[in-house]
Amino acid sequence: MRIFGAGHRDDIEYRVLDTFWTVPNLITVLRFLLVPLFVWLVAAAYYGWATAVLAFLGSTDWVDGYVARRFNQISTVGMWLDPLADRASLIAVAVTIVLAGLAPAWLVYAIVIPDLVLIVNSLILFRGSPDLPVSRLGKIRTAMLLVGTPLLLFGQVESVAREQIDLVATVVLAVACVLHVIAAVQYLVQARKKAKAVDAGEACPG
Repeated sequence: MRIFGAGHRDDIEYRVLDTFWTVPNLITVLRFLLVPLFVWLVAAAYYGWATAVLAFLGSTDWVDGYVARRFNQISTVGMWLDPLADRASLIAVAVTIVLAGLAPAWLVYAIVIPDLVLIVNSLILFRGSPDLPVSRLGKIRTAMLLVGTPLLLFGQVESVAREQIDLVATVVLAVACVLHVIAAVQYLVQARKKAKAVDAGEACPG
């Protein structure tokens, strides 16, 4: 079973839809809607429920891609909405748990600063998205962030071995943040190469 590219089929010819109304896009919208609920649960110290919501939120990142590929529902909206939901939800989750005193401030810095640099770079070079594919390293980083943050919250639940879980969660998040910075550097280099190719009138890789 594939982890990356799950749901891909070789027996169909994929087409990109121009409509918003696809099941994967609705799943992505659900991800947006779950973020405020997560923030409220953490603020109210309902850590068990917050862990469950965050775990479900993270699973939708895999599910929407699977459904899009499995049922040939890839869309132009989904191609920018899905990564936007990823970035927005990760930043919101990181800021929430740091402000709640559950994680060190470096978690936010390591996530937000590289993203801001990429956003500014994209606006300067392309006046929008450079339309680059997400690397496997980026997918691994996202997966680790979506594992480490629920673990950190779960460690706050009473009757749980907090010290051991906190240690594992901190290690996972630290590695994820390092990978995030590396992936951001790779993305920055690729964006600049694509910009030079466009300026030179060369054919850019899809």
